[in-house]
Amino acid sequence: MKNDELRIGVIGAGGRGNLAQIAHNPGKGSAVTALCDTYPEAFKSWDRVLENGPAPFTTSDYRKILDRADIDAVFITSPDFLHEEMAVAALEAGKSVYLEKPLAITIEGCDRILETAARTGSKLFVGHNMRHMSFVLKMKEIIDSGAIGQVQCVWCRHFVNYGGDAYFKDWHSERKNTTGLLLQKGAHDIDVIHWLAGGYTKRVSAMGRLSVYNRCTGRRSPDERGDPTFRQEDWPPLSQKGLSPVIDVEDESTVMMQLDNGVLANYMQCHYTPDACRNYTFIGDAGRVENVTEKFIAIYKSRCEHGEPDEMLRVDPTPGTHGGADSDIVAAFVRFAKGEGSIASNSPIAARNSVAAGVSATWSIRNGSAPVDVPPVSDAVSAYFAGLGVK
Repeated sequence: MKNDELRIGVIGAGGRGNLAQIAHNPGKGSAVTALCDTYPEAFKSWDRVLENGPAPFTTSDYRKILDRADIDAVFITSPDFLHEEMAVAALEAGKSVYLEKPLAITIEGCDRILETAARTGSKLFVGHNMRHMSFVLKMKEIIDSGAIGQVQCVWCRHFVNYGGDAYFKDWHSERKNTTGLLLQKGAHDIDVIHWLAGGYTKRVSAMGRLSVYNRCTGRRSPDERGDPTFRQEDWPPLSQKGLSPVIDVEDESTVMMQLDNGVLANYMQCHYTPDACRNYTFIGDAGRVENVTEKFIAIYKSRCEHGEPDEMLRVDPTPGTHGGADSDIVAAFVRFAKGEGSIASNSPIAARNSVAAGVSATWSIRNGSAPVDVPPVSDAVSAYFAGLGVK
């Protein structure tokens, strides 16, 4: 594959599937040549991107893309509950796979995907794009430098002001499709906590509830397609219209995590705040680092009053969606699929462990906050990916 053009199929061409448009660089190493979606309107977003080249193969059946010998790699950007089935089939077909996070919605589903990758030797890359965000990379650099000593505890608050739009108007609102938003949305944050703190969650206890969106009366009919478009005027939360007829996932949650290296972490998520922000704090035995926003990072290394940091860093995101992270992660996948790069920074093991923590925490929420031990990856799967340079 090295030096050849990577021929790409997109399974789930609408919504997050637009991410794959970044990989369409015909004549420069990669090209999208096939699209799959069960909603025909999804193909229209590709018209401008593909207008100067041959018309792509289009289908509503993802298996028809996997059957094509002229497809080398696939982006799987379908709804979460389809990830396991589609990823296993794609790996079995020998395709290189970009699988959007979360890896799957159950621990068993994640393990089946990893086991299939290990057995077939097909390439698996998971779309945790926050590992490519400028502020996360800078915080990791600071921590790895020893500036705050050895990390001992972590706090993360995630304010989701678009929760009512993005997660309570379509398939996300039902447990059967996501397990819960602590997994679906929290998979990113749990992964960042693991990556920067240097360990995986081994035990959790969590609390959460559905407290606001269950009280919204503006519901759509079951046969009406959900519209997750963000609208500034959809405020306050109880005034939202067009919400799903079935809502049974929590809209607020908090989880305590004990990592396998002794670090204690706390993650909080709320879907009805007026602001949108991820706020991480990593506390070491010689200081702490905190992102005030995604543009500013505060470093505390000496005793101070009223929160005055020793240093405040400005971190400007690179151009592009998700602070340039989407362009970086797509480029990394293309290199990997062509045999020109590794998955060291996008470990499937780490992706599985973020889901495992989220699933276990969701079970804890629904079972009286009972502590849950998170099952580890099997030795055989760990050994396979360790041989690829990831853990």
